[in-house]
Amino acid sequence: MAELVTMPKLGFDMAEGTLIRWVKAEGQPVSKGEVLAEIETDKATVEVEAQAAGVVLQHLVGEKTTVPVGTPIAVIGAAGEKVDPASLAGGANAVPPSAPEAKSAPEEKAAPSGPSPASRSAPGRLEKKSSSAGAPPAPAALLAGTEGDGDGRLPDGVRASPLARRLAREGHVDIGGLKGTGPGGRILKHDVEAALARARGGARETRRTGAPAAAERRPLSRLRAIIGRRMASSKSQVPHFYLTANLDVGRLLDVRRQFNELQSEDGQASLNDFLVKATALSTREFPALNASLDGDAIVRHGSIHIGVAVAVEDGLLTIVVRSADEKTVGEIAREMRVLASRAREGKVRPEDIEGSTFTISNLGMFGVDEFSAIINPPEAAILAVGAAREEAIAEDGQLRVGWRMRVTLSADHRVTDGAEAARWLQVFRRQIEQPLGLLL
Repeated sequence: MAELVTMPKLGFDMAEGTLIRWVKAEGQPVSKGEVLAEIETDKATVEVEAQAAGVVLQHLVGEKTTVPVGTPIAVIGAAGEKVDPASLAGGANAVPPSAPEAKSAPEEKAAPSGPSPASRSAPGRLEKKSSSAGAPPAPAALLAGTEGDGDGRLPDGVRASPLARRLAREGHVDIGGLKGTGPGGRILKHDVEAALARARGGARETRRTGAPAAAERRPLSRLRAIIGRRMASSKSQVPHFYLTANLDVGRLLDVRRQFNELQSEDGQASLNDFLVKATALSTREFPALNASLDGDAIVRHGSIHIGVAVAVEDGLLTIVVRSADEKTVGEIAREMRVLASRAREGKVRPEDIEGSTFTISNLGMFGVDEFSAIINPPEAAILAVGAAREEAIAEDGQLRVGWRMRVTLSADHRVTDGAEAARWLQVFRRQIEQPLGLLL
């Protein structure tokens, strides 16, 4: 029996997606779980897996085409099977590659000069960390207009990864003039980054010779646009309140060190892995913080899926550790390593980034002492984590040196209240300051 593959919904506010590339051609066999296509959403480029084994009978949507969520994009069935996509969809209209309903991915318009609304309204988990921030503009000779690549198309004979294409588009690099170092000459991310670095070096040389540097206008990426829209909506519509605690993390750091001494290199845990476990166990005791607001009802989720903000090329992406309260620290560490690697390579799967019920944003590795994060809708809370630092601590009239870390809980006052959130923080403090319980 043939099955339809539809454009997946990868977020509660996702309305459409762009089919970047078909990994499996028409007529090719595909196994359940094999990557079928690459889809670009407002958040990331996602690999869509086949949910059934068979043969790709028909592509219903062409590459570089944007269609609404739920639109049939392919048919999988038995070899030689004749199918009618419309009948399989129960009356849904399939969108052929040339159909007027489908639209090519639009070329991004240039953002206005000066700080963008998204960069001003997205502190914490969604603050973009651009590797090119403050970099001088590249000379026109090196960063030419990208005819044939501005909307995702590539010149004939040129092969490039989705991340390389996006980086070239946003950096105004002529991708057709690059030499790829990947298999078969495929242009990879680091090839584009090298071209940008060479261009910036040329701009610095231009400044040294006295030539004035021109202002740079960069297009607003889809991820940055959605970050600004979602964070502005969350901040204006969700009644946030904030609670900050200063935790003693000396014992936790000792337990982590001893834990890692007993592990192989691929089994070692970061401080963040312990925080994920502590957050999940604390949330288990307070279902109101593991909830979402749905109209006039509060939905308390049956499982605890912890979202963790990870830096990627276009900003930050939230990856999800599912049922984190039921996993060991070692299992969380191994899963986080795989998820983070896929996110940074632009090869996340739908389940990697969707379904979180509570989020952690940790900026401690950047030396940030304390901050307040904006709630990630439709969740009810987010925990902002600062750096662990040695401080002078007054205790029983005596001064000593100890390791402290500040965390701030942002919560939705429609779903919970200050007293309940404070009790959650008390339990979280106990998990952190008595960390052996995290290993049980």
